Amino acid sequence: MTAQTGAGRTNQKQRTRMAIVAAARELIGTGAEVAMPAIARAALVSEATAYRYFPDLPSLISEALAGVWPPPAEALAPVADSADPVERVAFACEFLLRGVLARQGSVRAMIAATITRPEAVPMRPGIRFGLIEHALLPLEETLGVTDPDAFTQLKRDLAVVVSAEALFTLTDLCGLSPDEAVSSAVRTASALTAAAVCSTR
Repeated sequence: MTAQTGAGRTNQKQRTRMAIVAAARELIGTGAEVAMPAIARAALVSEATAYRYFPDLPSLISEALAGVWPPPAEALAPVADSADPVERVAFACEFLLRGVLARQGSVRAMIAATITRPEAVPMRPGIRFGLIEHALLPLEETLGVTDPDAFTQLKRDLAVVVSAEALFTLTDLCGLSPDEAVSSAVRTASALTAAAVCSTR
């Protein structure tokens, strides 16, 4: 095999991989259910070929989502000048949950995978934690100093509410519309933060 032939095969493999990732990203953007057979069809490859490049769906979704979510500071830019942690947390909560709704097929697939395979948890983007940390910056020098345990607990409480799991509980089990579910989660996140702010006064 000549070097040119080897390079050609390498390039073809790279093109195939990129086509699979691009197909996954496009399907994710529709919010529809994300499954390997549908991705393979969109990429014009067999399902077996897709699995040769990605051992499972979570690993493919993880690569397809790389860079899709902005960093926390960029996401919270509209409230960057606000020193009100309640306003910042409310914005962060809505930002995350609207993003989840836009990509819910992939998010559901990732949640399902991490429930059945806990070792897949690191593949999930840690978006919520970065947003919560950034939203709570105004409290870092107050509650974070005077009562670090309470500050840590607030972050844990918010991690439960500012989450795809909470959103899907509200839509799937409580029967709320997507907008109602987002509003409910934002209210809860705001109430938790407001109670913490009051404790610093």
